[in-house]
Amino acid sequence: MSETTTTAVYAVTDRGARLGTRLADALDAVLYLPERLDPALPGKRYAALGPLVAETFDRYRAHIFLSACGIAVRVIAPHLRGKAVDPAVVVVDDTGRFAISLLSGHLGGANALARTVGGLIGAVPVVTTATDAAGAPAVELLARDLGLALDNAVATRRVNAALASGEPVAVYDPLGFFSLADPGQAKCFEWLAAPEPPGPDQPLVVVDWRLGPETPETLYLRPSVLVVGVGCRRGAPAGAILELVHAVCAQAKASPKSLGLLASIEAKRDEPGLLEAAATLGVATRFFTAAELANVPVPHPSAVVGKHMGVESVCEAAAKAASAGGRLLVPKTKSALATAALAV
Repeated sequence: MSETTTTAVYAVTDRGARLGTRLADALDAVLYLPERLDPALPGKRYAALGPLVAETFDRYRAHIFLSACGIAVRVIAPHLRGKAVDPAVVVVDDTGRFAISLLSGHLGGANALARTVGGLIGAVPVVTTATDAAGAPAVELLARDLGLALDNAVATRRVNAALASGEPVAVYDPLGFFSLADPGQAKCFEWLAAPEPPGPDQPLVVVDWRLGPETPETLYLRPSVLVVGVGCRRGAPAGAILELVHAVCAQAKASPKSLGLLASIEAKRDEPGLLEAAATLGVATRFFTAAELANVPVPHPSAVVGKHMGVESVCEAAAKAASAGGRLLVPKTKSALATAALAV
């Protein structure tokens, strides 16, 4: 077992413990065993499964229970938050006959894990998600593989229901990000020239950074094509920076989920609030020297900024530089503690 293992295996019986040992070794996983079992068996010990899972549920990306489904359901139920964040859960009977994908089959990877476990111990993988049962693609997995973030994720239900039933799903993709190399997957979709569903209550996938009406049928997939340039005072808190970033996104009618980069000047590389804001947004950071920013033409240079930072623009210049020649959507916008500009 390595220090970076992402999988936990739980046994509740002696037979399950022996099967769990095989799985933990093969998957580089942590094995948890009841205290009452043979102390010679390798694994971490627990007194009660419920309190243990309360501690471990968010620690691992995948959990395998060698138990009845009912046991697994009861111990994980208090900790479920949603399909976008819950870890994968697979249940295996302690005879090793079935490997059941119980939770987060698509995004969490439980379907794939059930198949992997089945291959390791000769169990039958049991996958009940509708798209898998129908042999159709799941839109969450397509989005993940294409590097697109889900927005209005509740609409995945309607989209996947259509895919599972063989109903074509309309796609509006003006930037060309929803490119499917597999003809079998591509035939499940119809590309549109405008972000309008072909009929009432019909599912629609919109691949764009721009905001639009949220309906139960409209799933937005967000490409990471936006850059926010940020300048801030020393010690500016993350909350103040985030508030301004969300404000400029709202001004551009742009989804923050399409932010891919936060850019600033090299002097801000170690600014805690800026780094925390980037982490909260889930975006990378890029820092430019004053000399690099000085070569970027901007609409709103400032002599005051030049006096303090050695260059007359931080947020606009950083946004333009990091967007590789892209255009400004929102020019320099000020708050009490920061400045921000948005580019695509």
